[in-house]
This record gives sequence, structure tokens and C-alpha cells, in this order.
Amino acid sequence: MSPMIDALKNFFDQKLSPDEASDEAQRLKQFELASAALMVELMETDHELDERESREFVRVLQETFALDNGETEEIVSLARETARDATSLYEFTRLINDHYSYPDKVLLIENLWRLAFADDRLDKYEEGLIRRVADLIHVRHGDFIQAKLKVRGSGS
Repeated sequence: MSPMIDALKNFFDQKLSPDEASDEAQRLKQFELASAALMVELMETDHELDERESREFVRVLQETFALDNGETEEIVSLARETARDATSLYEFTRLINDHYSYPDKVLLIENLWRLAFADDRLDKYEEGLIRRVADLIHVRHGDFIQAKLKVRGSGS
């Protein structure tokens, strides 16, 4: 079993009691973790972790997934560990492709753009990673560009 799958299983076992473990709750937690792990990958792409990126990461997680501070810290910690142990983006993108709607995928791309623009500097490696993720999760090029323009235009 891969480190990511082990981490997901442990997270679910701790987070969801048997009576709460609905398919929807489990799907949401998987999406949160896979999304957060991809965001960690993006933040580490340029090898310069800016405080603005860290703040935006927490804000994106809390706004997108309606997490409280404790849940956010748990997801951030687990995402960093999972991203560090992952062998490729495919571990995360496969999970997203298997279980998530197209609008969820576009939202993920928007959130990646939000992080990339958080330090007021778009690094070519960040843009390349977002493009690769968009390709791997089958987000149409037009939606990839639209997400970029939406985020850049909003100043987020």
C-alpha cells in the first residue's frame, strides 16, 4: 500500500466514526487531502516558501472546505507528509479523476492559481505544474485559462 493510501486510511479512521462515514463525507475528506497535497506540491515548486503563500493556503482550505482551525492544521500537516511521500502527481490526480466532478476539478485549478499568485509573482515552474495537473485531471485548456484570468483579475 502506498504512503498516501496509508495516510488517507489513518485520516479517515481518526476523523470519521462509523456512523459518520457516509460516502459523501469520505469523498469530501479525500478531495480535501488530495487537493491540499497538490497545493503543497505547488508551493514547493519554486523552492521559496513565501509567508503570503502559506496564509493563502490556509485561507483556500478553510474557504473551500469549510474547515475549522483544528481541521485545517490536521489537513495541512497530513498534506505536507503525503506530498513528501508521494512518488508522483498521479497518486493525487488519479483519486481526483476517479471521484470528482468537473466543477470540483476546475475549483482545484482555481485554488492552485490562487496560491501561485499569492506572492505577487508567477514562477514558470508553478505555472508548469498547474498546467500538468490540469492535463492530468482533464480540465479543458479554455477552463484552465479562464481560471487563471479569473484569479489574476480578482487580485486573490
